Amino acid sequence: MGKHSRPGPSNQPSRAVPRVDADNPFAAYDKRRRPPMDIYRRHRPVHGGAGHLRPDEPRVLEERSGSAYEPVGTAPNLAAAQEWVNELRLGDDPTAR
Repeated sequence: MGKHSRPGPSNQPSRAVPRVDADNPFAAYDKRRRPPMDIYRRHRPVHGGAGHLRPDEPRVLEERSGSAYEPVGTAPNLAAAQEWVNELRLGDDPTAR
């Protein structure tokens, strides 16, 4: 076995190469533009920094719209922001509205 051989059986394709549709020229681009781990809503502190350190500060509420997160409102504190994020049930896709 050579120094740079890949692990795994020799009769199987490498798993390191992502599978993309050869007929679709934008398949690789579309794969990169998927929302990370199906997180469609998030909140961030208005003044930046770590959100868990200042739970009483206001938050910017952001929702994913296809390829980017866009601000959709504000919340007065961490608890309200978390409640807003959790309103969207697991498996719901807001881009399908």
